[in-house]
Amino acid sequence: MVCLLLASQALVAQKNQRQTLTPAQVEEIREAGIDPDGRIGLYVKYLNEHVDTIRDLSKAGLSQSRVRKIDDELQTVAALTDELGSNLDQYSSRKADIRKALKKVNEDLPKWQAAVKALPANSVFEVSRADALESCQDLTKDAAEMLAEQTEYFKEHKDQRGQERAEPQQ
Repeated sequence: MVCLLLASQALVAQKNQRQTLTPAQVEEIREAGIDPDGRIGLYVKYLNEHVDTIRDLSKAGLSQSRVRKIDDELQTVAALTDELGSNLDQYSSRKADIRKALKKVNEDLPKWQAAVKALPANSVFEVSRADALESCQDLTKDAAEMLAEQTEYFKEHKDQRGQERAEPQQ
């Protein structure tokens, strides 16, 4: 009986767990493997798609179903932005040369923030909107700092430009 109870709780937890990427997107990310620019580019692409969806949904009248869809999209934007930030942290700590990808992130972040800020006030998605804005603001700060650090690092370590990860010196 205890086993059944634990199994049912695990199933409920899985059901409530948010899936930010479709199975096809997960496969694309896997195929990108350890290619930093490719992987980051995919996250940027997916974020742009969700932000475009938010813009499209907000252009028409805000019915209850559209408001719920916007809320869902905002939650996805927040989650994807956090995932992107985690990937950037990981690549940065490995001293992977991600300057090209960081430039694209820094170019698109203001567009993402503007789309979220442009939404009319609505109590249904206000929490999700705040979360998405906070995630974007955190990533804006982190990505700008990473780009500055990477620019300085690769200025001093020209032989390591374009690498996917720093190899230990022997």
